Amino acid sequence: MPLSEHEQRQLEQIERALYAEDPKFASTVRGGRLQRPSRRRRMQGIAVFALGLALLVIGAVIPALRPADIPVLSVVGFLVMFGGAVIVLSALRGGGDDIESVPENGGGGRPKRGSNRSTGRSSFAQRMEERFRRRFEQ
Repeated sequence: MPLSEHEQRQLEQIERALYAEDPKFASTVRGGRLQRPSRRRRMQGIAVFALGLALLVIGAVIPALRPADIPVLSVVGFLVMFGGAVIVLSALRGGGDDIESVPENGGGGRPKRGSNRSTGRSSFAQRMEERFRRRFEQ
């Protein structure tokens, strides 16, 4: 179902406000590349996990690679497997470039010089929240 003219104007207003508040985040969202980094990280994690598994098995099977009967290669393989699992789990939880992982202040850690971003953002957010409530109360 297409948007009405009023809804399209509201959407354009939201987009303009988003670009004004945080252009880097807005360009990231507009680019449509939100899923690719997460998927790439999952694949990298799976590859690292498989490499660790191979090292673990090779270290356990080949007796020449055990100095003083300590399976060093197997321990290294286990650590690599653990690292791969951590990468996969962080990608699944949204540790990539998902929308939920972006902090409220745009990821900069501190507001821009000379402006109070929290008051401008809160008033914009309050207006949009009020419009949303009014729309569903009618």
